[in-house]
Amino acid sequence: MKCPGQDMQYWTDSAIFDVECPECGERVEFYKDDTSRKCGHCGHRFVNPKMDFGCAAYCPFAEQCLGTLPEEFAGARDNLLKDKVAVEVKRYYKTDFKRISRTMKIARYAENIGKSEGGNLAVILCASYLNGIELPVAESILKKLSADETMIKEVSELLTQHKNGEKTSSIESKIIHDAVLLQNFQNNDAKEQQGEESNLTNQLFTSSARDMIAEFA
Repeated sequence: MKCPGQDMQYWTDSAIFDVECPECGERVEFYKDDTSRKCGHCGHRFVNPKMDFGCAAYCPFAEQCLGTLPEEFAGARDNLLKDKVAVEVKRYYKTDFKRISRTMKIARYAENIGKSEGGNLAVILCASYLNGIELPVAESILKKLSADETMIKEVSELLTQHKNGEKTSSIESKIIHDAVLLQNFQNNDAKEQQGEESNLTNQLFTSSARDMIAEFA
């Protein structure tokens, strides 16, 4: 069955429209299912501003349905995947709210550090949510959510490194390491924090994580 939104028999007059080229100002005709079009005047290719790429972010048949997705939306699936992983992890822990809280805090710290330090944020967050779950289960969750092989491999490597205490090399592994330490530190009482703060600072890899310690005081 063809997606009704892409089937021309359901289209109205508004399905074909003109858009002003952002480069030269000439009018470019779009069909509602065009992901992008090239301006006939200047040659600039740009994304259909009226198209909703929401389903394309998770549908495994998106490229068959819509064609090759424009570069601007290349990371859409990975960005949505991290949110779906978070939901699956909550389902996995069920009513273990302590584990859920710990996981969400680690992910929040990892996201904040990642935004400052760089790295693949989707990989960082997926690994943060899955941290503490046995690797076969973590991989099965990613496969269930149709994560690609590259994503599964990178997340699995991060989880294995952290579990085995292996030397961190990538920025992603350093961020996961720091996020877990910050969560453990923040979970201690004030007296323990005072004795551990200086020691923790020396264990952190990123300057962003070290800056966060002052917020716990």
